[in-house]
Amino acid sequence: MATEAAHGAEEGSSLVFHPMDQFIVKPLFGGTEVHWYTITNVTLWMGITVLAILALMVLATSGAKRIPSRGQSIAEMAYGFVYKMIEDVTGKDAVKFFPYVFTLFMFIVFSNLLGLLPMSFTPTSHFAVTIVLALVVFLTVTIVGFALHGAQFLGLFWVSSAPAAVRPLLALIEVISYFVRPVSHSIRLAGNMMAGHAVIKVFAGFAAIAAVSPVAIIAIVGMYGLEILVGFIQAYVFTILTCVYLKDALHPAH
Repeated sequence: MATEAAHGAEEGSSLVFHPMDQFIVKPLFGGTEVHWYTITNVTLWMGITVLAILALMVLATSGAKRIPSRGQSIAEMAYGFVYKMIEDVTGKDAVKFFPYVFTLFMFIVFSNLLGLLPMSFTPTSHFAVTIVLALVVFLTVTIVGFALHGAQFLGLFWVSSAPAAVRPLLALIEVISYFVRPVSHSIRLAGNMMAGHAVIKVFAGFAAIAAVSPVAIIAIVGMYGLEILVGFIQAYVFTILTCVYLKDALHPAH
């Protein structure tokens, strides 16, 4: 009996943590079932993201001054960064898409960074969110391509510079890669955000063990710094790929 009690106490004191629990979608107002109309923690943090963006881009820039405040400086830097990205990657004729691309970048980068706050939730760690963002990009590029060029947009899939014998095979490959775009576009973002947050949670679990807590705390601090960088880089990668795809819609010929 004493052995069984000691074994039970040992099991009770063992370290138990679940790194993936932080990605569970939960209703905010009770219940367990989640429907398309249910307000969840994902809904809450997407709303907080939008409010944070509005606070930066509207409140911080209202009454703009020649010597800018910190908020105004950040807003202007973000604006100039995305504007130059569109010009460099897609061309000046794509500047008309700046509002959409800028909104996309700001939503992703704020979602990524706000998700690092304690007790928060990262919407971009869920494929349900990132696949919608990627599908909107895919549909926008496809619609714009056909609207501007009609059937000539199909020239995107025909590599005229290749030998005639291999052109049909290359066309098939190009079509497959085109339709795979939203999958790779969304998985890259969600996968990176999910992996980083899971690693932080693992180190946080080890911090409860006295013997390894100093190392775990140092690792958590390092991972937080890395995740801040990753959050920005993933927003940049998603946005620059959007610019590349828009370039295909505006200039489809190989």
